[in-house]
Amino acid sequence: MNDFQRLPDLASRAVGGSVVAANDESFAERENLVKPSAPVFSPRTFGHKGQVYDGWETRRRREPGHDWAIVRLGMPGVVRGVVIDTAFFTGNFPPHASVEACSAEGYPGLAELEEVAWVEIVPRMPLRGDTAHHFDVAAGDRFTHVRLRIYPDGGVARLRVHGEPVADPRLLAGLPVDLAALENGGMVEDCSNMFYSSPNNLIAPGQATVMGEGWETARRRDDGNDWVLVRLAAPGIARLAELDTTHFKGNAPGAAALRGFDARTAVPGDEAAWVPLLERTRLQPDTRHRFPLAGGDEITHVRLDIHPDGGMARFRLFGELTADGRLALERRWAEPAG
Repeated sequence: MNDFQRLPDLASRAVGGSVVAANDESFAERENLVKPSAPVFSPRTFGHKGQVYDGWETRRRREPGHDWAIVRLGMPGVVRGVVIDTAFFTGNFPPHASVEACSAEGYPGLAELEEVAWVEIVPRMPLRGDTAHHFDVAAGDRFTHVRLRIYPDGGVARLRVHGEPVADPRLLAGLPVDLAALENGGMVEDCSNMFYSSPNNLIAPGQATVMGEGWETARRRDDGNDWVLVRLAAPGIARLAELDTTHFKGNAPGAAALRGFDARTAVPGDEAAWVPLLERTRLQPDTRHRFPLAGGDEITHVRLDIHPDGGMARFRLFGELTADGRLALERRWAEPAG
């Protein structure tokens, strides 16, 4: 796994990504590009367009040119890496591809997107069939859309756009905020175990529809417990926590606790710097728990401890941004990290 793949997929349908346009989809639908699931293939499965492919496939071109698809990112942000996956496309994959990105205001249509400035983030590169191709991205701007170009035609199973979400501070001003949410800029910095699934699932948008859309650890055979450390979107004061074990029945944690930390004034190794937010509290399986929090301290990080192990669908941390937090979001919006 490339380092950037530990970051969320900003283009995934699971976080609101959408393929808003493509010049051709004669054999397989463009929407397949952003499906969160891994591609699958059933040989000799034919529909009215021929062999069914779990990807985007264009017709064979008989004239000059190339094909393209535009994806609106579900979470606009700084792109760190792209995966172009030609899984199961063998005699019909594109020999080359490139990726561009842009930042557009509001909710533009295709005509408006054609007028904005696009930046090449992956130059034209050779592709192989039935292969996941990984490309690091150096651009540090905040993008809202990406455009995949394939040369000249063919099929791509999935397009993954990994990066760091950057929230629009204008949409959060004066409102209660989920300080931990991915779409607001929260990020998992560390965890004890992610055997079954990524801890970033905990803070993803929306509700988990199946167990696999949450975070689940391996079974512990010692006296310890599992945990996850979340860097908040910006400094804030946490008021309410939601610990959701929906879909986890025989494998929900027995209990959980929360502590906060302000990285601006202390170092994580200083145990005295951690602020208790929620004492160890019993949890029920398949339940959406909500707990008011103690304290009122400004924090930049939160640690969720589960006892002893298990799975959780979602973690929410509602509160308000501090003045420093609002300024941090505004600076990040104006000058995303390079």
